[in-house]
Amino acid sequence: MSDLILPHGGKLKPLLLKGEALRESKEKAKTLPKIRMTTRERDDLIMMGIGAFSPLEGFMGKADWKGVCDEMRMLDGTFWPIPITLSASEEITKSLKEDQEVALVDSENDELMGMMVVQEKYKIDKAHECNQVFKTDDLRHPGVVKVMAQGEVNLAGSVKVLSEGEYPKRFDDIYATPEETRRLFQEKGWKTITALQLRNPMHRSHEYLAKIALEIYGGLFIHQLIGNLKEGDIPADIRVKCVEVLVDNYFPKDRVIQKGYPLEMRYAGPREALLHAIFRQNYGATHLIVGRDHAGVGNYYGPFEAQEIFDEIPSDALKIKPLKIDWTFYCYKCKGMASYKTCPHPDDNHLLLSGTLLRKKLIEGDSIPEEFSRPEVLKILTDYYRSL
Repeated sequence: MSDLILPHGGKLKPLLLKGEALRESKEKAKTLPKIRMTTRERDDLIMMGIGAFSPLEGFMGKADWKGVCDEMRMLDGTFWPIPITLSASEEITKSLKEDQEVALVDSENDELMGMMVVQEKYKIDKAHECNQVFKTDDLRHPGVVKVMAQGEVNLAGSVKVLSEGEYPKRFDDIYATPEETRRLFQEKGWKTITALQLRNPMHRSHEYLAKIALEIYGGLFIHQLIGNLKEGDIPADIRVKCVEVLVDNYFPKDRVIQKGYPLEMRYAGPREALLHAIFRQNYGATHLIVGRDHAGVGNYYGPFEAQEIFDEIPSDALKIKPLKIDWTFYCYKCKGMASYKTCPHPDDNHLLLSGTLLRKKLIEGDSIPEEFSRPEVLKILTDYYRSL
């Protein structure tokens, strides 16, 4: 793997136990006090387990929480843009002592997911975290809602991960760890790999961004989010089908890999773009496509803030680089996809494409212009919405 970009922090640190260590830890965990994790905390634990959140070794303490909120730096100097924390109620945590071990359980199905040595208990200013990370404490923001709903006390400590949950079973074809994707990239001989972050079905703008990347760099890594989304977003299995049919019909297959990662969206805009860059670097990507409103929601961020933040961080913060692409659209005069950098025609000739607009049209049963997405993709989406 020496030809590939180094992971964030220098090496992958997967925390998922295997073999005899896993069996013994599972038995021990049955005797420990239980901490029930939210879906976000569960997914963060899995990302640590598979090494996608390298070099993290557990949930953050107060000094790291504060450093990440205020300066995007942990106490040891590690660049990190969003706090990775575990919370619980005051009632549950008051009986826990320092250096006590606890079992980490998925609150959705009671599955035992991990173990943690409690090294610190602390309270935070939730509004401060929201304003630093999301640039708002507005409860209409889905990320803010999650932070404000956390327990009163954060628990910090190193973790052992015992399970990846249901993701490998539900998404067997596309679920992948950083070790697995790095192996794939190495086998293909790719030196430069561009990651395309997806939480919406691929429309023509996504396709255009992807093909720009293929013109410049070696391989395309379509990386689907398979964790929880906000209400109204299209489920992962439908999005996966859309990408598959698009790759089969409109891309050179030997230069494209589609995989999925088990993380819940935070909708943190610029800061989340940096988090996306960190774990794509861990997966082996050298570049991340950052287009309009990357990881945004509503009108909380400017359309290109997620690009601008890469120019604001220290030059040594990340090895992966952003591939910044302007606002893209279908131009009826150009008769093809274009951007403001390439198209001379006024806006009334442009069809602006977005996942939000596509969902709105599908939900309302509106006719969708053929320029919006490929017919094979539109058929999958139309059938899905008709089945609801």
